[in-house]
Amino acid sequence: MNAHHNRSHPLPLPPTNRESPDFKDGDVDDPATGYSAFPGNVNNLLVKIPSYAAVLAGPDQGVVDEFVNPKYKDDTRTTFKKPTRLECMMQDLPLLLTKQLGSEAKVGFTTMQRWLTFSPAKNDPGAGADSAAKGSPPGSPSSAEADFYSAYLSILGAASGASIERAEPVSKLGIPVTLMPAIVLEPSFALTSEEVGEKFKGGKISSRSTLVVEGAGVEIEDLELDGALVIKAGPGVMLSVKGLKVQNEGWAFTDDPDAPEEEIRIRGYRVTKGETMEIVVTEPGSYTVDSTGAVQKA
Repeated sequence: MNAHHNRSHPLPLPPTNRESPDFKDGDVDDPATGYSAFPGNVNNLLVKIPSYAAVLAGPDQGVVDEFVNPKYKDDTRTTFKKPTRLECMMQDLPLLLTKQLGSEAKVGFTTMQRWLTFSPAKNDPGAGADSAAKGSPPGSPSSAEADFYSAYLSILGAASGASIERAEPVSKLGIPVTLMPAIVLEPSFALTSEEVGEKFKGGKISSRSTLVVEGAGVEIEDLELDGALVIKAGPGVMLSVKGLKVQNEGWAFTDDPDAPEEEIRIRGYRVTKGETMEIVVTEPGSYTVDSTGAVQKA
């Protein structure tokens, strides 16, 4: 069963289940596992368009029940954190599919680790810091950005066999985040873990490094990176990077909580770009990059 927390939250709490020996103390962590018996999760929905269109054209026209889900300021539940609004639950869509399509509705789910699926940027820095202090994901712009980089680290480490050193968390506006090394593998370079493994093999990346890779024709082998490296290959460019060694000043995430730009202020820092090796090739053809970063046409 997948239920929204506003429906499931009251169930295990006394006195609702006071007579239940399993939940007489309410929703407390299982001493054997350290986890709640009522775990929460995040959901990403994938819907087959023809089935969705059929439901929209059905008797309910895709409409599900609405409800009020207040967000309270604290545990006294007497003051709203923000204006309450009407909402509807994504969990009702599978029920509507089943209701209208019957046996033709194929509804299921796949459970994945959180880092593979979802990291929202929905909270302001203050709310994010409060959430982090309670042991929950901050859900802030800074934590979402950090999770973005961390996901690439996990994929790259598992798929390529590269040795990647992770930095220690730092505090940004009271929110602990791990921003380094910052790795961005553009969709033009690779869309899947399998593609990453085919195009990126071995190497070492230090904890203070930044790496940006763009271009379908890029292949990287035995890269040693301690600093900042940007590789961009245009359409029709085949770029083989083997044994490249990079050591430079690199980039840093510099505190700037009072920045005039809102997109900087909500994070509490800006990217300060220091010395960077940039390898940019736009003319179609085959190229190699040697250990010093020199580009030669094959």
